[in-house]
Amino acid sequence: MVETETQISEENKPSKDACTWAMLSHILGLGWLIVPAIGGVIGSLIIWQIKKDQHPFVDRHGKESLNFQISMLIYGIVAGLSILMCIGVVLLPAVVIADVVFVLIAAIKAGQGEEYRYPITIRFVS
Repeated sequence: MVETETQISEENKPSKDACTWAMLSHILGLGWLIVPAIGGVIGSLIIWQIKKDQHPFVDRHGKESLNFQISMLIYGIVAGLSILMCIGVVLLPAVVIADVVFVLIAAIKAGQGEEYRYPITIRFVS
């Protein structure tokens, strides 16, 4: 019985190619470091649009990454505007740190062929 469960999970495991593309969709979410504000959204969107029909695993991870980056963009804008009220001095770095940490966790999970759901994410694309 255990061997059958192992075989089923191995059969359902995504290909190495799919894992690589899924991992890349998360890592490109850090594109805001190069192109401030919208870089993360654009990177995730491009990978998802290119590979969503070829790999269901990449489709799921690409949507998750895109939703997270859009959410982080909104949170960053709100935190940036709240600097005027002195709250953003703490909020903006927290948003940046959360973005980097969660993207790295998601990229590692995707590279291992595992599913990952970002916390604090608004699901715009389903």
